[in-house]
Amino acid sequence: MSAVDPIWRLPTDHVHHVSGTAGPLSFVGGAGDFDGAGAIRSPGDLDAQIEGALDNVSDALIAESCTLGDIVRLHVYYTDDAGDWEVIAKLASLLPQDPSPVISTVPEPLQPFGGQVVQLQAIARRGWRDGSDMRVVTRPAPAPRQAAFAGRPVTAGLRAGEFVTVAHRTAGDDEDRILHPGDGVAQSHAIMEMHEETLAALGAGMQDCVKMEGHFFGTTREDWAPLARARASHFAEPGPPATVVPCQRLNPEGAVTKIGLMAMREKRNSYDKYIPREDSWPPRVWDWPLNLPYRQAIRLRDMIWLGGQVPSEPFSNTGKRMLPGNLAGQTRMTMSYIEDLLRGFGRTTADLKLMLCYYTCDNGEETTHQVLDILAGCIGGALPPTTLIAKPMMHSVENTVEIWGVAQG
Repeated sequence: MSAVDPIWRLPTDHVHHVSGTAGPLSFVGGAGDFDGAGAIRSPGDLDAQIEGALDNVSDALIAESCTLGDIVRLHVYYTDDAGDWEVIAKLASLLPQDPSPVISTVPEPLQPFGGQVVQLQAIARRGWRDGSDMRVVTRPAPAPRQAAFAGRPVTAGLRAGEFVTVAHRTAGDDEDRILHPGDGVAQSHAIMEMHEETLAALGAGMQDCVKMEGHFFGTTREDWAPLARARASHFAEPGPPATVVPCQRLNPEGAVTKIGLMAMREKRNSYDKYIPREDSWPPRVWDWPLNLPYRQAIRLRDMIWLGGQVPSEPFSNTGKRMLPGNLAGQTRMTMSYIEDLLRGFGRTTADLKLMLCYYTCDNGEETTHQVLDILAGCIGGALPPTTLIAKPMMHSVENTVEIWGVAQG
């Protein structure tokens, strides 16, 4: 970016940050191929938008004294016929330092703004490549894709000091053949077992997790419950905050779920040790209709990690959705739960340094602007770095939104 160019921005009149820092981590919200006026520079062109979005991530990280080389985790939401491996290879070619960051992809049929086909969300840790505790687990790209990676392995898991991140993955083997095609429960167990192996190689375990994110095919509680039980069986209580949302596309064929993890683990002298954490769960904030081990919000190392909040019935575990189908009302109610959770740590929504909002998008960019208006009204100031994930449908027609984030603790 030249000295005369304004930094990029989302196409909204609301004041918003493009980056923020909590504890040792810096965050960039959904960076697209936006210019200083919020316009997409290369509408519909995936390769050009990936390059433009990554340039914007670089610009955003400057404010946090970070560079592209400090990225540990890059999450990619793309809308295109290209496959996950093509997108990962493109980004890896633009991030030539080894090891590459963990790159996770989610194919999405919609984007929040017209002409947009990709957005990048980044987590960085300043100077991790020069630290004393850097560990990496790699996996090969499938044989037909290896030429695109020029012989470089793919980072499956990375430890940068105390922060550990494991790539979102389906139940694919090293040749990307899906294990247990169509069987969500068996695939969930297979993925979690792969993640357990990766975490172990990084000196961590499932109880170190601070966040689980998942995607699955399904729009009913009957679709969700068996997979939820399978994932949960790999955690003891207290588990991490979790966000699991329906998806409309996954690669390769036969995949029905995709899961990723983030964790924190300290090294004390020569031993890896669990980092104690506080939690916040006010009585008003809902519980799941299954007896799951997850928490709604935890604090450690000056960071607050939130579970995905939805407009479920307060003071209960019925799972009943309040204000069914009402996007505006449900978004406000969901943000009120986030306020409740942060209040338990003496923090407010102004302390959010990353916010992800999944929402049912019926009217394209018009709906996106409606959501932004509501979020800005709830926060009452500048929006934090924000990732907007537009969906044809959320968990059901009754549920239209799910929001989570990370706050300065």
